[in-house]
Amino acid sequence: MIERGEILKIFQRVKNAAFGAYMAWKGVQYDFSSWAGKTFWGIDNSTLATNETIFSVVTRLSNSMATLPLKMYKNYQIEHNSASDVLINNPNPNMTGFEFIRNLEVARNEKGNGYALIERDIRLQPTRLTLINPDYVVPVIENNTKELWYEVLGDDGNRYYVHNMEMIHVKHISSSSKISGINPIKVLTNATEFDKAVREFSLSEMKSAPNSFILKYGSNVDTEKKQRVIDDFKRFYKDNGGILFQEPGVEIDELERKYVAADTFTTERITRSRVANVYNMPVTMLNDTEGQSYSSNEQLMRMYVDLTLMPIVRQYEQEFNRKLLTPTERKTGFYFKFSVKALLRADTATQMDAYMKGIRTGIYKPDEVRTWEELPPEGGNSDKLHVSGDLYPIDSLPAERSGAQTNNNAGNEE
Repeated sequence: MIERGEILKIFQRVKNAAFGAYMAWKGVQYDFSSWAGKTFWGIDNSTLATNETIFSVVTRLSNSMATLPLKMYKNYQIEHNSASDVLINNPNPNMTGFEFIRNLEVARNEKGNGYALIERDIRLQPTRLTLINPDYVVPVIENNTKELWYEVLGDDGNRYYVHNMEMIHVKHISSSSKISGINPIKVLTNATEFDKAVREFSLSEMKSAPNSFILKYGSNVDTEKKQRVIDDFKRFYKDNGGILFQEPGVEIDELERKYVAADTFTTERITRSRVANVYNMPVTMLNDTEGQSYSSNEQLMRMYVDLTLMPIVRQYEQEFNRKLLTPTERKTGFYFKFSVKALLRADTATQMDAYMKGIRTGIYKPDEVRTWEELPPEGGNSDKLHVSGDLYPIDSLPAERSGAQTNNNAGNEE
Protein backbone atom coordinates (compact mmCIF):
# COMPACT_ATOMS: atom_id res chain seq x y z
CA MET A 1 0.00 0.00 0.00
CA ILE A 2 1.34 3.46 -0.91
CA GLU A 3 2.08 5.71 2.06
CA ARG A 4 0.55 9.15 2.35
CA GLY A 5 3.96 10.79 2.03
CA GLU A 6 4.66 8.94 -1.24
CA ILE A 7 1.28 10.07 -2.61
CA LEU A 8 2.09 13.70 -1.77
CA LYS A 9 5.51 13.38 -3.35
CA ILE A 10 4.11 11.87 -6.57
CA PHE A 11 1.39 14.51 -6.70
CA GLN A 12 3.92 17.29 -6.32
CA ARG A 13 6.12 15.91 -9.11
CA VAL A 14 3.15 15.43 -11.45
CA LYS A 15 1.95 18.95 -10.69
CA ASN A 16 5.37 20.45 -11.42
CA ALA A 17 5.74 18.42 -14.60
CA ALA A 18 2.28 19.35 -15.84
CA PHE A 19 2.92 23.02 -15.13
CA GLY A 20 6.19 22.90 -17.04
CA ALA A 21 4.59 21.18 -20.02
CA TYR A 22 1.74 23.70 -20.03
CA MET A 23 4.13 26.66 -19.99
CA ALA A 24 6.20 25.15 -22.80
CA TRP A 25 3.06 24.55 -24.86
CA LYS A 26 1.45 27.98 -24.52
CA GLY A 27 4.69 29.89 -25.22
CA VAL A 28 5.72 33.28 -23.89
CA GLN A 29 2.67 35.54 -24.02
CA TYR A 30 1.71 38.16 -21.48
CA ASP A 31 -1.69 39.77 -21.01
CA PHE A 32 -1.56 43.08 -19.13
CA SER A 33 -5.28 43.81 -19.43
CA SER A 34 -5.88 42.67 -15.84
CA TRP A 35 -2.39 43.41 -14.48
CA ALA A 36 -2.06 43.02 -10.71
CA GLY A 37 1.68 42.90 -10.19
CA LYS A 38 3.81 43.48 -7.12
CA THR A 39 5.45 46.84 -6.56
CA PHE A 40 8.41 47.66 -4.33
CA TRP A 41 8.49 50.96 -2.50
CA GLY A 42 9.25 52.50 0.87
CA ILE A 43 12.37 52.64 3.01
CA ASP A 44 14.25 49.52 4.08
CA ASN A 45 14.75 49.83 7.84
CA SER A 46 16.14 46.34 8.38
CA THR A 47 19.37 45.79 10.31
CA LEU A 48 21.09 44.84 7.06
CA ALA A 49 20.23 48.24 5.57
CA THR A 50 21.10 50.29 8.67
CA ASN A 51 24.27 48.65 10.01
CA GLU A 52 27.30 49.15 7.76
CA THR A 53 29.38 46.45 9.49
CA ILE A 54 26.82 43.70 8.89
CA PHE A 55 26.14 45.06 5.41
CA SER A 56 29.84 44.83 4.52
CA VAL A 57 30.09 41.22 5.77
CA VAL A 58 27.00 40.07 3.87
CA THR A 59 28.17 41.92 0.75
CA ARG A 60 31.60 40.26 0.87
CA LEU A 61 30.17 36.76 1.43
CA SER A 62 27.47 37.04 -1.23
CA ASN A 63 29.81 38.58 -3.81
CA SER A 64 32.46 35.93 -3.11
CA MET A 65 29.99 33.09 -3.69
CA ALA A 66 28.50 34.72 -6.80
CA THR A 67 31.89 35.37 -8.43
CA LEU A 68 33.31 31.87 -7.86
CA PRO A 69 33.33 29.99 -11.19
CA LEU A 70 30.62 27.30 -11.10
CA LYS A 71 30.71 24.40 -13.58
CA MET A 72 29.27 20.95 -14.01
CA TYR A 73 31.77 18.11 -14.48
CA LYS A 74 31.71 14.48 -15.45
CA ASN A 75 34.81 12.65 -14.29
CA TYR A 76 36.85 15.91 -14.23
CA GLN A 77 35.64 16.97 -17.70
CA ILE A 78 33.35 20.00 -18.12
CA GLU A 79 29.87 19.00 -19.27
CA HIS A 80 26.63 20.81 -20.10
CA ASN A 81 22.99 19.82 -19.78
CA SER A 82 19.65 21.44 -18.95
CA ALA A 83 20.39 21.50 -15.21
CA SER A 84 23.72 23.30 -15.66
CA ASP A 85 22.20 25.78 -18.11
CA VAL A 86 19.40 26.67 -15.69
CA LEU A 87 21.66 27.01 -12.66
CA ILE A 88 24.58 28.82 -14.29
CA ASN A 89 22.99 30.89 -17.05
CA ASN A 90 19.23 31.28 -16.66
CA PRO A 91 17.73 30.36 -13.26
CA ASN A 92 14.52 32.29 -14.02
CA PRO A 93 13.34 35.08 -16.35
CA ASN A 94 14.12 37.77 -13.76
CA MET A 95 17.79 37.24 -12.97
CA THR A 96 21.15 35.90 -14.06
CA GLY A 97 23.09 33.10 -12.42
CA PHE A 98 25.21 35.69 -10.60
CA GLU A 99 22.15 37.39 -9.11
CA PHE A 100 20.58 34.07 -8.16
CA ILE A 101 23.60 32.88 -6.15
CA ARG A 102 24.16 36.30 -4.58
CA ASN A 103 20.53 36.79 -3.54
CA LEU A 104 20.37 33.24 -2.18
CA GLU A 105 23.48 33.91 -0.09
CA VAL A 106 22.13 37.27 1.09
CA ALA A 107 18.95 35.55 2.32
CA ARG A 108 21.07 32.93 4.12
CA ASN A 109 23.09 35.58 5.93
CA GLU A 110 20.22 37.96 6.63
CA LYS A 111 17.54 35.45 7.68
CA GLY A 112 19.60 32.37 8.46
CA ASN A 113 18.01 30.46 5.55
CA GLY A 114 17.91 30.77 1.77
CA TYR A 115 15.22 28.97 -0.26
CA ALA A 116 14.73 28.40 -4.00
CA LEU A 117 11.85 26.39 -5.49
CA ILE A 118 12.77 23.95 -8.27
CA GLU A 119 10.32 23.78 -11.18
CA ARG A 120 10.66 20.87 -13.61
CA ASP A 121 9.48 19.89 -17.08
CA ILE A 122 7.60 16.74 -18.02
CA ARG A 123 10.91 14.82 -17.99
CA LEU A 124 11.55 16.08 -14.40
CA GLN A 125 14.51 18.17 -15.55
CA PRO A 126 14.95 21.59 -13.84
CA THR A 127 13.54 24.45 -15.87
CA ARG A 128 13.37 27.26 -13.31
CA LEU A 129 14.74 28.19 -9.89
CA THR A 130 12.59 30.71 -8.00
CA LEU A 131 13.80 32.42 -4.83
CA ILE A 132 11.31 32.41 -1.93
CA ASN A 133 11.20 34.82 0.99
CA PRO A 134 12.40 32.83 4.05
CA ASP A 135 9.74 34.54 6.18
CA TYR A 136 7.08 32.58 4.27
CA VAL A 137 8.67 29.12 4.58
CA VAL A 138 8.42 26.68 7.50
CA PRO A 139 10.10 23.22 7.46
CA VAL A 140 7.83 20.39 8.63
CA ILE A 141 8.26 16.63 9.07
CA GLU A 142 5.53 14.36 7.65
CA ASN A 143 4.23 12.03 10.38
CA ASN A 144 4.16 8.75 8.46
CA THR A 145 7.26 8.89 6.27
CA LYS A 146 9.28 11.24 8.54
CA GLU A 147 10.42 13.06 5.40
CA LEU A 148 11.09 16.77 5.26
CA TRP A 149 8.58 19.06 3.58
CA TYR A 150 8.37 22.83 3.37
CA GLU A 151 5.17 24.71 4.16
CA VAL A 152 5.05 27.79 1.93
CA LEU A 153 2.60 30.67 2.41
CA GLY A 154 1.54 31.86 -1.04
CA ASP A 155 0.60 35.39 -2.12
CA ASP A 156 -3.01 34.20 -2.35
CA GLY A 157 -3.08 33.30 1.35
CA ASN A 158 -3.06 29.54 0.75
CA ARG A 159 -0.46 27.16 2.14
CA TYR A 160 1.48 24.86 -0.16
CA TYR A 161 3.66 21.88 0.73
CA VAL A 162 6.87 21.21 -1.20
CA HIS A 163 9.01 18.08 -0.79
CA ASN A 164 12.61 18.72 0.23
CA MET A 165 13.88 17.38 -3.13
CA GLU A 166 12.02 20.23 -4.85
CA MET A 167 13.47 23.00 -2.67
CA ILE A 168 17.06 24.20 -2.49
CA HIS A 169 17.77 25.11 1.12
CA VAL A 170 21.07 26.68 2.28
CA LYS A 171 21.39 27.78 5.88
CA HIS A 172 23.53 28.66 8.86
CA ILE A 173 23.96 26.13 11.64
CA SER A 174 20.80 25.00 13.45
CA SER A 175 20.19 23.87 17.00
CA SER A 176 19.88 20.15 17.76
CA SER A 177 16.08 20.19 17.74
CA LYS A 178 15.60 22.46 14.72
CA ILE A 179 15.91 22.23 10.94
CA SER A 180 15.94 25.93 10.10
CA GLY A 181 19.22 27.79 10.34
CA ILE A 182 19.82 30.27 13.16
CA ASN A 183 19.52 33.92 12.11
CA PRO A 184 23.01 35.46 12.61
CA ILE A 185 21.59 39.00 12.86
CA LYS A 186 19.46 37.92 15.84
CA VAL A 187 22.58 36.48 17.43
CA LEU A 188 24.12 39.94 17.08
CA THR A 189 21.14 41.73 18.66
CA ASN A 190 23.01 42.79 21.80
CA ALA A 191 26.05 43.90 19.82
CA THR A 192 24.01 45.95 17.34
CA GLU A 193 21.92 47.58 20.08
CA PHE A 194 25.05 48.52 22.03
CA ASP A 195 26.69 49.87 18.89
CA LYS A 196 23.56 51.87 18.06
CA ALA A 197 23.40 53.34 21.58
CA VAL A 198 27.06 54.43 21.43
CA ARG A 199 26.56 55.99 18.00
CA GLU A 200 23.47 57.91 19.12
CA PHE A 201 25.29 59.14 22.22
CA SER A 202 28.31 60.21 20.18
CA LEU A 203 26.10 62.01 17.69
CA SER A 204 24.19 63.83 20.42
CA GLU A 205 27.45 64.88 22.06
CA MET A 206 28.80 66.24 18.79
CA LYS A 207 25.56 68.11 18.11
CA SER A 208 25.29 69.51 21.62
CA ALA A 209 26.17 73.09 22.53
CA PRO A 210 29.79 74.07 23.23
CA ASN A 211 31.39 73.73 26.61
CA SER A 212 29.40 74.49 29.77
CA PHE A 213 30.55 76.85 32.54
CA ILE A 214 30.05 77.58 36.23
CA LEU A 215 29.66 81.22 37.39
CA LYS A 216 30.63 81.93 40.98
CA TYR A 217 29.81 85.23 42.73
CA GLY A 218 31.41 86.61 45.80
CA SER A 219 29.27 87.82 48.68
CA ASN A 220 30.18 91.43 47.90
CA VAL A 221 28.68 91.38 44.36
CA ASP A 222 25.40 93.26 44.25
CA THR A 223 22.35 92.38 42.15
CA GLU A 224 23.02 94.95 39.43
CA LYS A 225 26.58 93.75 38.92
CA LYS A 226 25.39 90.13 38.79
CA GLN A 227 22.96 90.99 36.02
CA ARG A 228 25.69 92.76 33.99
CA VAL A 229 27.95 89.70 34.31
CA ILE A 230 25.14 87.38 33.24
CA ASP A 231 24.25 89.51 30.21
CA ASP A 232 27.88 89.73 29.19
CA PHE A 233 28.32 85.98 29.50
CA LYS A 234 25.13 85.32 27.48
CA ARG A 235 26.56 87.39 24.65
CA PHE A 236 29.85 85.51 24.85
CA TYR A 237 28.04 82.14 24.82
CA LYS A 238 25.74 83.13 21.95
CA ASP A 239 28.60 84.34 19.78
CA ASN A 240 30.51 81.15 20.62
CA GLY A 241 33.58 83.07 21.72
CA GLY A 242 35.09 86.52 21.85
CA ILE A 243 36.36 88.62 24.77
CA LEU A 244 34.97 88.00 28.25
CA PHE A 245 36.08 90.23 31.15
CA GLN A 246 36.18 88.53 34.50
CA GLU A 247 34.98 91.02 37.12
CA PRO A 248 36.43 91.09 40.63
CA GLY A 249 34.52 88.69 42.87
CA VAL A 250 33.38 86.61 39.89
CA GLU A 251 34.89 83.25 38.94
CA ILE A 252 34.24 81.36 35.69
CA ASP A 253 35.04 77.63 35.62
CA GLU A 254 34.62 75.41 32.58
CA LEU A 255 32.85 72.04 32.98
CA GLU A 256 35.04 69.32 31.51
CA ARG A 257 33.39 67.22 28.79
CA LYS A 258 33.82 63.49 29.28
CA TYR A 259 33.26 62.39 25.68
CA VAL A 260 36.41 61.13 23.97
CA ALA A 261 36.49 60.25 20.24
CA ALA A 262 38.67 57.20 20.97
CA ASP A 263 35.72 55.64 22.82
CA THR A 264 33.75 55.44 19.58
CA PHE A 265 36.70 53.91 17.75
CA THR A 266 37.09 51.24 20.45
CA THR A 267 33.38 50.44 20.29
CA GLU A 268 33.54 50.06 16.52
CA ARG A 269 36.46 47.64 16.86
CA ILE A 270 34.48 45.56 19.36
CA THR A 271 31.48 45.50 17.01
CA ARG A 272 33.62 44.44 14.04
CA SER A 273 35.15 41.66 16.11
CA ARG A 274 31.74 40.35 17.21
CA VAL A 275 30.30 40.47 13.70
CA ALA A 276 33.37 38.72 12.29
CA ASN A 277 33.08 35.98 14.93
CA VAL A 278 29.40 35.32 14.22
CA TYR A 279 29.96 35.11 10.46
CA ASN A 280 33.15 33.07 10.97
CA MET A 281 35.25 35.57 9.04
CA PRO A 282 38.78 36.91 9.69
CA VAL A 283 38.38 40.37 11.20
CA THR A 284 41.00 41.61 8.74
CA MET A 285 38.38 41.23 5.99
CA LEU A 286 36.48 44.05 7.75
CA ASN A 287 39.46 46.41 7.40
CA ASP A 288 40.59 45.91 11.00
CA THR A 289 44.32 45.37 10.54
CA GLU A 290 45.53 46.36 14.01
CA GLY A 291 47.68 43.55 15.42
CA GLN A 292 47.31 41.53 12.20
CA SER A 293 50.25 40.56 10.03
CA TYR A 294 50.27 38.55 6.80
CA SER A 295 53.29 37.87 4.65
CA SER A 296 51.21 38.05 1.47
CA ASN A 297 47.70 38.64 0.20
CA GLU A 298 47.59 34.96 -0.76
CA GLN A 299 48.01 33.98 2.90
CA LEU A 300 45.09 36.20 3.91
CA MET A 301 42.85 34.88 1.14
CA ARG A 302 43.74 31.28 2.03
CA MET A 303 42.59 31.88 5.60
CA TYR A 304 39.36 33.43 4.29
CA VAL A 305 38.76 30.49 1.94
CA ASP A 306 39.63 27.77 4.44
CA LEU A 307 37.81 29.14 7.49
CA THR A 308 34.87 30.95 5.90
CA LEU A 309 34.07 29.91 2.34
CA MET A 310 34.79 26.17 2.19
CA PRO A 311 31.88 25.11 4.49
CA ILE A 312 29.53 27.38 2.53
CA VAL A 313 30.79 26.12 -0.85
CA ARG A 314 30.43 22.50 0.23
CA GLN A 315 26.84 23.10 1.35
CA TYR A 316 25.90 24.66 -2.00
CA GLU A 317 27.59 21.90 -4.01
CA GLN A 318 25.79 19.13 -2.13
CA GLU A 319 22.41 20.86 -2.48
CA PHE A 320 22.90 21.28 -6.23
CA ASN A 321 24.21 17.74 -6.75
CA ARG A 322 21.46 16.09 -4.74
CA LYS A 323 18.49 18.06 -6.04
CA LEU A 324 19.36 19.18 -9.58
CA LEU A 325 20.99 15.95 -10.80
CA THR A 326 19.24 12.61 -11.13
CA PRO A 327 20.60 9.53 -9.30
CA THR A 328 21.69 8.13 -12.69
CA GLU A 329 23.65 11.30 -13.48
CA ARG A 330 25.37 11.22 -10.12
CA LYS A 331 26.29 7.54 -10.50
CA THR A 332 27.80 8.18 -13.93
CA GLY A 333 30.10 10.90 -12.54
CA PHE A 334 28.21 14.20 -12.93
CA TYR A 335 28.71 16.84 -10.24
CA PHE A 336 28.67 20.62 -9.72
CA LYS A 337 31.78 22.32 -8.38
CA PHE A 338 32.85 25.85 -7.43
CA SER A 339 36.45 26.72 -8.24
CA VAL A 340 37.94 28.40 -5.15
CA LYS A 341 41.27 28.72 -6.96
CA ALA A 342 39.91 31.96 -8.40
CA LEU A 343 40.41 33.53 -4.95
CA LEU A 344 43.85 32.01 -4.32
CA ARG A 345 45.78 33.45 -7.25
CA ALA A 346 49.19 34.76 -6.24
CA ASP A 347 51.13 37.62 -7.82
CA THR A 348 52.26 37.17 -11.43
CA ALA A 349 55.82 36.04 -10.65
CA THR A 350 54.71 33.45 -8.09
CA GLN A 351 51.87 32.23 -10.33
CA MET A 352 54.17 31.73 -13.32
CA ASP A 353 56.70 29.90 -11.17
CA ALA A 354 53.97 27.53 -10.00
CA TYR A 355 52.85 26.95 -13.60
CA MET A 356 56.42 26.18 -14.70
CA LYS A 357 56.96 23.69 -11.89
CA GLY A 358 53.60 22.07 -12.57
CA ILE A 359 54.39 21.62 -16.27
CA ARG A 360 57.94 20.35 -15.63
CA THR A 361 56.72 17.71 -13.18
CA GLY A 362 53.78 16.48 -15.28
CA ILE A 363 51.03 18.00 -13.13
CA TYR A 364 49.67 20.49 -15.69
CA LYS A 365 49.39 20.44 -19.46
CA PRO A 366 50.47 23.63 -21.25
CA ASP A 367 47.00 23.92 -22.75
CA GLU A 368 45.44 23.76 -19.28
CA VAL A 369 47.59 26.67 -18.17
CA ARG A 370 46.65 28.63 -21.29
CA THR A 371 42.97 28.02 -20.55
CA TRP A 372 43.37 29.29 -16.96
CA GLU A 373 45.00 32.43 -18.35
CA GLU A 374 42.07 32.84 -20.78
CA LEU A 375 44.18 32.03 -23.84
CA PRO A 376 43.07 29.63 -26.62
CA PRO A 377 44.52 26.08 -26.40
CA GLU A 378 47.10 25.14 -29.05
CA GLY A 379 46.53 21.39 -29.22
CA GLY A 380 49.16 18.90 -30.32
CA ASN A 381 52.05 18.60 -27.87
CA SER A 382 50.54 21.39 -25.76
CA ASP A 383 47.75 19.00 -24.85
CA LYS A 384 50.15 16.42 -23.42
CA LEU A 385 51.80 16.01 -20.05
CA HIS A 386 55.54 16.70 -20.01
CA VAL A 387 58.32 15.65 -17.65
CA SER A 388 61.70 17.28 -17.22
CA GLY A 389 64.66 15.41 -18.70
CA ASP A 390 66.63 15.55 -15.45
CA LEU A 391 63.95 13.79 -13.40
CA TYR A 392 63.48 10.00 -13.15
CA PRO A 393 61.43 7.64 -11.00
CA ILE A 394 63.34 6.79 -7.85
CA ASP A 395 63.28 3.06 -8.66
CA SER A 396 64.64 3.43 -12.21
CA LEU A 397 67.93 1.64 -12.97
CA PRO A 398 71.02 3.74 -13.75
CA ALA A 399 71.20 2.15 -17.20
CA GLU A 400 67.70 3.48 -17.99
CA ARG A 401 68.71 7.08 -17.47
CA SER A 402 69.55 9.13 -20.53
CA GLY A 403 72.94 10.19 -19.23
CA ALA A 404 73.98 6.60 -18.59
CA GLN A 405 72.70 5.55 -22.03
CA THR A 406 74.76 8.30 -23.68
CA ASN A 407 77.91 7.18 -21.89
CA ASN A 408 77.29 3.53 -22.84
CA ASN A 409 76.80 4.44 -26.49
CA ALA A 410 80.04 6.42 -26.50
CA GLY A 411 81.92 3.47 -24.99
CA ASN A 412 80.53 1.08 -27.61
CA GLU A 413 81.66 3.38 -30.41
CA GLU A 414 85.19 3.37 -29.09
